[in-house]
Amino acid sequence: MTAEFRTETRPLSDDEAQGQAKEMMDGARAKLGFVPNMYRGMANNPGLLSTYLHGYQHFREQGNFTPREQETVFLTVSRANGCDYCTAAHSMLAVNASGLSAEETAALREGKRLEDEKLQALSEFTHHMWETRGLPTQNAAAAFKAAGYEDIHVLEIILAMAVKTISNYSNHVVQPEVDDAFAEHKVPAAA
Repeated sequence: MTAEFRTETRPLSDDEAQGQAKEMMDGARAKLGFVPNMYRGMANNPGLLSTYLHGYQHFREQGNFTPREQETVFLTVSRANGCDYCTAAHSMLAVNASGLSAEETAALREGKRLEDEKLQALSEFTHHMWETRGLPTQNAAAAFKAAGYEDIHVLEIILAMAVKTISNYSNHVVQPEVDDAFAEHKVPAAA
């Protein structure tokens, strides 16, 4: 899904990037082997890219979710926000790096039920947090906790939602091309 509106700014090329934007793009290339088009779009506002990268790193490296759970949260939010770019990127990561099966990934992309009950509870609560704009009900929180999660996980979902809001919304208005690294998991165009 893309926004009707598209910014006039385009993803920065290597030649256009300067200062903090160049540093972050060079850092991405060193870590990932390439600069994702999404980063190039956000680099037009270095504060946006910096905030995204900082929050993303904290969620990935300092949180309490397993990689499978992290992708469940990211795919749930990206699907809810209608971000095809992030859905493709996190689908690739889910299958190739985070340990979700192709079937689990497909279920998350399509909003279908997961066989793993704990991951299903995580996806449901994440979607509930998105749907209620961070105003969960007692019943939803109790079901989430009954699945084995704690209050700290609620806060980590908020961090993931903030990170995905930055990337999903910027992708909506910049409309970067899906990178070749994620192309196999590209969301089919709506008929």
